Amino acid sequence: MNISKKTKIAFAFLTMLFIANTYGQSGNFKVTLDAGHGGKDTGAKYFDNKEKDLTLAVTLKVGKLLEQNAGIELIYTRKTDEFIELRERAKIANRANSNLFVSIHCNANRSPTGNGSETYVMGMSRANMNLEVSKAENSVIFLEDNYEKTYKGFDPNNPGTLIGLQIVQESNLTSSIDLATKIQNNFSNTMSIKSRGIKQEPLWVLDATTMPGVLIEIGFISNKIDVSILESEDGQNTIAAAIANAIISYKNENF
Repeated sequence: MNISKKTKIAFAFLTMLFIANTYGQSGNFKVTLDAGHGGKDTGAKYFDNKEKDLTLAVTLKVGKLLEQNAGIELIYTRKTDEFIELRERAKIANRANSNLFVSIHCNANRSPTGNGSETYVMGMSRANMNLEVSKAENSVIFLEDNYEKTYKGFDPNNPGTLIGLQIVQESNLTSSIDLATKIQNNFSNTMSIKSRGIKQEPLWVLDATTMPGVLIEIGFISNKIDVSILESEDGQNTIAAAIANAIISYKNENF
């Protein structure tokens, strides 16, 4: 099979993009931490607790632990009780060229018996949407001066480029599953909240980010046993440590 010069260029450029996304332009390992909900979006409300408050508390604790590790650069979608649009959360991670996107939420169910933690990765049914996001993110090069010289013929609309982007997206999903596995294993080993495992769903905020990412449901705010852990300082510290240690382990293996 003959491969055109433009296709070869597209593959080479996508390799450069993948390396940049893996290692970060600053040389640091970049993690975007996303505390679910906020401001007028309270999330689930049970037992005098609001999801937005619990997710922020745990997210800040995860960040504090990660800040102790040299080479990790943190980006937060929010650090206070403010409303951030869903699309802006993804854009924050994409603009920062993050290596990981970690969104933290609490689960809820009308049945008070539902309990446990689970970690979600991008749903395969929406992989094409993620590909379109990557194309859109890359198309900004057309707005730059001398883009043809700078990017040496790279064209986000070229079929060869699409093949390269598909490879990157498949790699991102594999990496997301790897991180999700580490998180759930840590929950199983250190938490009273049971692990419900890893799941794939078409969650927009994961589909719209162009790097490996997970959405963690740290427990059921609607379950008395889970919420007793979620609202306690010790429980939040344990949850935060499980997440932070998984991120550090992932970084050490892949960075």
